[in-house]
Amino acid sequence: MRGKIIQTLLDNKGNFISSEALSKKLEISSEAIREHIEVLKSAGYNIEEVKKKGYKLVDDLNDLLTYNNISNKLDTKYIGRSIIHFDTIDSTNDYAKKVALQKQEGTVIISEEQTKGKGRIGRQWVSKSREGIWMSIILKPNLIPQKAPFLTLIAGASITKALNNLGVETNIKWPNDIIINNKKIAGILTELSAEIDKINYIVLGIGINVKTIDFSQEISHIATSLYKEGHKISRVDIVRNILEEFERLYLQYINHGLKNETLDICRKHSAIIGKYIYIISNGEKELVKCLDINKEGNLVIKNDENVIKEIMSGEVSIRGVEGYV
Repeated sequence: MRGKIIQTLLDNKGNFISSEALSKKLEISSEAIREHIEVLKSAGYNIEEVKKKGYKLVDDLNDLLTYNNISNKLDTKYIGRSIIHFDTIDSTNDYAKKVALQKQEGTVIISEEQTKGKGRIGRQWVSKSREGIWMSIILKPNLIPQKAPFLTLIAGASITKALNNLGVETNIKWPNDIIINNKKIAGILTELSAEIDKINYIVLGIGINVKTIDFSQEISHIATSLYKEGHKISRVDIVRNILEEFERLYLQYINHGLKNETLDICRKHSAIIGKYIYIISNGEKELVKCLDINKEGNLVIKNDENVIKEIMSGEVSIRGVEGYV
């Protein structure tokens, strides 16, 4: 319901809307509206309240994900030096794939809203207006395609390091989920265009729940946001930190093949190393123990017959024994 209140305030384009009008539109009492408004304020939403006028969402223009806001003090050589910003789009990954061959490496596609956001294996990623970070980075590394999956680990390490810089402790659920308190706040979707021995481009999609308070019943037990966990941080600061950390780790890998820092971050902040987990593939579920992440970025596991093997990213889904992780 609080998500519906925020969306109604956004749709009202900065004008006041009365408690009675909100109550009628959302079919709940004025008292309930007030209670939800107070929760939203405590979560960091800047909602102005005026007697006899009602409520108005006051936009913070400094938190819009525009080039000017992000590029200010951005310390990168080329990642994020070109930013294409949308107020709304179907999918930043889909747009990035359309323009990737014409755009310079490091171009960022970012939108305040996605209407058809995507997760792995065709899942939908809910991407409401100004509630999160929905962006894609166009990359053109001089790598053989078999080396591309490691970039997902670099992205995960970059997000975790960036949020750590901003005072938020997170873990990584290999290879592409970032979690707080055993719930997902961010996901990574890597899409590749390649020939047998050459990468044409990689689109690295990142979705982060920042201000979302209400989640659907279907995902409320596995999803959360920074605001919901008590971290009121500027979206612009998060994006800037991610781009800086990503470029640093990416250049290490591309130019020198150095993976140690990325692997150290992924291991240190792993949500699954040392735990029993379920590996799900083709509808079949197998209980295994997660031992490590090896130098290639693959997951090292041991099954109930004490057979040790490697799992490549993209091959499987992972679930915890007692829940999401």
